[in-house]
Amino acid sequence: MDELEKLKSLLRHWMEHNNEHVQLYRDWAEKVSPIGNRELCEILRRLSNEAEKLNRLFEEAIKMIG
Repeated sequence: MDELEKLKSLLRHWMEHNNEHVQLYRDWAEKVSPIGNRELCEILRRLSNEAEKLNRLFEEAIKMIG
């Protein structure tokens, strides 16, 4: 496996791991919402959205490798 193939594999792994984080942020946003901490809930939702943006960059990098 050459270096680009290794990188492609790593990018896929990082993206998968990032997806787990996206879900965790959403789960925790839902957990804090009922206790009335709206600001914290919003921050966690924003973290989730930003992590999703990272996935688009991972996908872009993977496409560049081919």
